[in-house]
Amino acid sequence: MIDRRMGRTEWALLVALSVLWGGSFFFVEVAVRELPPLTVVVARVGLAALALHLLVRALGEAMPRAPRIWAAFLGMGLLNNAVPFTLFVWAQTHIPSGLASILNATTPLFTVLVAHLATADERMTANRLAGVAVGFAGVAVMLGGGRPFGVDVLAELAALAGAFSYALAGVFGRRFRALGVSPLATATGQVTASALLMLPIMLVLDRPWTLPAPGLSTLAALAGLALLSTALGYVIYFRILAQAGATNLLLVTFLIPPSAILLGATVLGERLEPRHFGGMALIAAGLGAIDGRPLERLRGLLRRAR
Repeated sequence: MIDRRMGRTEWALLVALSVLWGGSFFFVEVAVRELPPLTVVVARVGLAALALHLLVRALGEAMPRAPRIWAAFLGMGLLNNAVPFTLFVWAQTHIPSGLASILNATTPLFTVLVAHLATADERMTANRLAGVAVGFAGVAVMLGGGRPFGVDVLAELAALAGAFSYALAGVFGRRFRALGVSPLATATGQVTASALLMLPIMLVLDRPWTLPAPGLSTLAALAGLALLSTALGYVIYFRILAQAGATNLLLVTFLIPPSAILLGATVLGERLEPRHFGGMALIAAGLGAIDGRPLERLRGLLRRAR
């Protein structure tokens, strides 16, 4: 993977991606006011799959047909879309979108642990261990000691489970490079597989034909969630990955909560508690230790100051 300093274009794309992914929590918060979680998830992955298939065709790429590759798409769609999307959407029926985005930022903490256990080339280091410890201390602060175990705590735990599923997907997705599948085909295949997986479950449980017709704001939120946060988000994600590498992509994790919190506060009137911001600060510190570059920059400044 490429690991270099990003130019203005890469930084602009990274900020745009953080706004798109931060906006997904806002779009979900709007959509779940009128629609049940599974319907929101199926609309998200179904519309995104349609948009990405059109993009694949427009670029002249061909989707793979081998059964083993589509089996891998199914596994990736389950871990990276169906499970975490469902958990986060349900969680947001009980907790603010800004809090959900902060809990989503724990994904790299879980990824470090999963990669250490499941891979041979991404082992735990002292910096990563310290980062994981500090980050999970932030999670403990946000969960808050002494609170009664209610549906809000269960929703926070569901969001953490969604972040863990994303971490599993990050390790599972390494196989697509060995299979010779392009990043765009991987994105398209996984959302297609997750849509096919979730559709029958949604039809049985939600019975969408019995639901009242959603309003324009809900339809607009679904369109934004599917086309902007998911389809366009994947396109930008894979462009940054190709140009700047996976290490630089970790920076997007720092940027998603501020945009989600800002949208939730200014548009939805959400307010977070001090413990949420304290937990976010600890998680950010943990991510900084895992990434390593903030510590290197601090050491450089201290050396120049001597």
